[in-house]
Amino acid sequence: MSGLHAFRFAFGRSQRRWLTGRHNCLPSLLGSQKAFASSKASEDRPDFPGSKSSWTEKLEFVHPDLYDGIPVYRVMNTKGKIINPDHDPQLSESTLVKMYEDMTTVNTMDRILYESQRQGRISFYMTNYGEEGTHIGSAAALDPRDLVYGQYREAGVLMWRGFTLDNFMNQCYGNIGDLGKGRQMPVHYGSDTHNFVTISSPLGTQMPQAVGSAYALKREGDGRCVICYFGDGTSSEGDAHAAFNFAATLECPVLFFCRNNGYAISTPTHEQYRGDGVAARGPSYGIATVRVDGNDVLAVYNVTRAARQIAVSENRPVLIEAMTYRIGHHSTSDDSSAYRSVDEVRHWDSTQHPIARLRTYMTDRSYWDDHKDKQWKEECHKKVMQAFASAERRVKPNWQELFHDVYAEMPDHLRLQMEEMQAHVKEHEDCYPITKFSEQ
Repeated sequence: MSGLHAFRFAFGRSQRRWLTGRHNCLPSLLGSQKAFASSKASEDRPDFPGSKSSWTEKLEFVHPDLYDGIPVYRVMNTKGKIINPDHDPQLSESTLVKMYEDMTTVNTMDRILYESQRQGRISFYMTNYGEEGTHIGSAAALDPRDLVYGQYREAGVLMWRGFTLDNFMNQCYGNIGDLGKGRQMPVHYGSDTHNFVTISSPLGTQMPQAVGSAYALKREGDGRCVICYFGDGTSSEGDAHAAFNFAATLECPVLFFCRNNGYAISTPTHEQYRGDGVAARGPSYGIATVRVDGNDVLAVYNVTRAARQIAVSENRPVLIEAMTYRIGHHSTSDDSSAYRSVDEVRHWDSTQHPIARLRTYMTDRSYWDDHKDKQWKEECHKKVMQAFASAERRVKPNWQELFHDVYAEMPDHLRLQMEEMQAHVKEHEDCYPITKFSEQ
């Protein structure tokens, strides 16, 4: 040990003995100073733990109608014209074309699969009509390595990342080409390759799970984040509140992306909540928050990119509320004409559609025209129909797949159940459409 280090060590030991000695008066002195400082602070500003406030002698209640509401950020107006050139992200022509093509492909796929369900070819479907801008704008701003937790109306996010039309069709038909081996309902997509966690039907379950994944990414420290999509209806679930609080207190790099489309199935937002939307909840949880026009794909891109920067560089959650409108029915199990007028839907479809807005923006820059649009839509429809026909011809996975992948190694009790099922099917082959299932 060097002389200087030895001195510091010896001095430190003697100093600690003096500070903790029997006749030491320093603790009481420090305690008096702290009490004095605390008393003074209490007079100037409250120092109650867990709040940020000042004193007042006025007895006043805070009423929600005193606030104008959180503003909605936008880049384009409803006609597709840039409002402030400084906020134009100046995306490349190829990026804009991909945005438009993916949005229109999702739209075309929706029409075909919706009619497929109506014809009894698949059991269920949910369209994305009117919300394509929230998908593509956010997906384009993310790193492909970022983990996605979807709700069930984010097909465009997967399409942006390279999930093919065959992948979509195979999943909806639950055939042998389905990555999930036919075990899920239609539109419950998932892909390890595309960092997209398989969708689960119950509302809100993905939110605390996303926070847990974000906490793990924070510990890994490799510059990734999590984005968690949910709807205005999900925001009323207890899981949403737990997720917000955990994300804030654990300082997790997660983006909460709320698609506020006006309706939670048949429940309109004015019956869903009384406050200023979902965004107003963010600051109360200590979460950086922004509200954006979800039908403006460029605004969604800017907001998501900025939010991701905060999440990754500061390890903080961000809440994005994308204001949009669900033009289609909630699902094929819903008839929205029972709770909203056709005129209301027509208004949003004709004046606020994100695809039309992006097309105007691209046309103004000579990136797109009527001839290109006609060619692309014909090509797109052909591609979707080819994938549709191919998926419909494929057989279902072997029914024994039901028993696999439950455990890493099949336990005895599950193997016994499978053997009993094998014997049952063999005995009653004429009662089951086994020819429609793969033999392997």
